[in-house]
Amino acid sequence: MTHEELAALPTTTTIETAARALGLGRTRAYQLAREDLFPCKVIRIGTTYRVVTADLLRLMSSNSSA
Repeated sequence: MTHEELAALPTTTTIETAARALGLGRTRAYQLAREDLFPCKVIRIGTTYRVVTADLLRLMSSNSSA
């Protein structure tokens, strides 16, 4: 995903979208979220996982400048 696509996301996004942006597979993303190891803040609402877009953007920005 481009920075522009990420910036256009709502306040929270699905874990699948975040995984795609990070180059992770869906199964691995859910595994990391369940183990509290996902690299961005994850909010669990019932059985749904949402990723805070600002954290995702911050992570992507720090990775691109490294």
